[in-house]
Amino acid sequence: MMFSSFPGLQEASASHEVPLTVTLLFAAILVGLILCLALEEKLHAKKSLIVGLFAVVSLLLGTVLLPLPFGPYDIGGHLIDIPIYIPAIDWGVIAIILGASLFVDVTSRSGLFTWIAIKLTKVSGGDPLRLLWFYGLMTVAFSAVLNNVTAMIIVGSLSAVSLGKLGRSDKLLGFLLIEGLLTNIGGLLTLISSVPNIIVGTAAGISFMDFFFKASPFVAVATVVTLLLGAKLFGVERLSTDEERTEAARLVRSFDENDGIESRSFFWFGAVMMVLFIVAIATASVMPYVSDLGMGFVALTFALVMLVRYKHEVDVFYRTIDWDLLGFFAGLFVVISVMEHAEVLALIGRGLVPMIDLGPTLGTGAVLISAAGFSAVTDNIPLAAMLSKIIADIPVVGGGIRTASDPLWWAVIFGANLGGNLTPIGSASTLVAVTIIHKHGLKLSFVGFVKKALPFAVVQIVLAVAYVLWVLPMFG
Repeated sequence: MMFSSFPGLQEASASHEVPLTVTLLFAAILVGLILCLALEEKLHAKKSLIVGLFAVVSLLLGTVLLPLPFGPYDIGGHLIDIPIYIPAIDWGVIAIILGASLFVDVTSRSGLFTWIAIKLTKVSGGDPLRLLWFYGLMTVAFSAVLNNVTAMIIVGSLSAVSLGKLGRSDKLLGFLLIEGLLTNIGGLLTLISSVPNIIVGTAAGISFMDFFFKASPFVAVATVVTLLLGAKLFGVERLSTDEERTEAARLVRSFDENDGIESRSFFWFGAVMMVLFIVAIATASVMPYVSDLGMGFVALTFALVMLVRYKHEVDVFYRTIDWDLLGFFAGLFVVISVMEHAEVLALIGRGLVPMIDLGPTLGTGAVLISAAGFSAVTDNIPLAAMLSKIIADIPVVGGGIRTASDPLWWAVIFGANLGGNLTPIGSASTLVAVTIIHKHGLKLSFVGFVKKALPFAVVQIVLAVAYVLWVLPMFG
């Protein structure tokens, strides 16, 4: 919920002109924020601290140089006097991330995800090529219902153990790299699979089911192409002799899928709740009353239900919440709100207009490729937040409003997710993949990652451009 959500705020910003020098000053602050986020590891500072400092500076300078509206705010017909940075934060996004993270964390304690992973390993019979396909499909599925980092940790760790026991550790680098790339493809499958999806989907008014139906054909094709290309480039092949197949099957039988299950009843409860959670999120936009409360309410409700199982130790789960991510979001929304009033977003929007004016084909393709390029070198979350706000404010040719099926929304969604496959810092899950690679003594530099990942990323982005331009319009 940005400042422009309140009528009083729109009037306040519309009645004042911001000098160009002031706009450029705040633009420089925004560039500084992006650079600091890109250099996060070298600065040895967490995202929340970086963006928090920029939020404080932006608010202070905005108070001096801008006509920031300090309330009272008209909310539901009531004037409420609250600090200016409170309505700047999109609390719906915060609630979805907090609730979904807690729910998944508690559900993982049931042993459900480990059970699925080991079952698939046994079904593969230890064949390397079948393992690659099973683990790849599992990575996509886990990335769609968990967060990408959790999916990468679960599948990546199991890959290392499985290949080690099968005597195939020479294939571990290829497996981990492919799985890292697939997390970002799986992150395109549903509205809640990745944070850029949530941000852009919320701004565009895309429902959960609409998102799934429009994104799933691309995800299916991109997954198959990535696995075929990965098997070829990394030399992953089927076992050729009966002796090899027999020995591999014997080795995988030693895996015990029940090791992580502390309670059979909780295991089944977790499985049922996971299905209900997906159904509830999928139908939240059409359910009576719940649609008014939003997906954040659904996510928090399911998290609370699961926490009842550990009611005497819920503080353990509170400590595992990614407070850095939540703090990062809160500060980011504040910064972007100030940038909106400083007319920085309008300035960027005017810069995007010539690109969009290239036409529905070239313009949309240029936006997707640009979003992918920027996502490769900096955090895709602020990029998605800025572009969603900018695109919402760009006038539609011929008048009217920009609908949820407008290809520009999807260009940002696809670009922001797939750009993470170009570099190891492009997404958190690829960074985790590289961390696991180094943990097992495998060498892979920044440049080495780019060289190995570039063929995959280029193919995926080309497929995405073609899909957004020529396939998505068929959905209407």
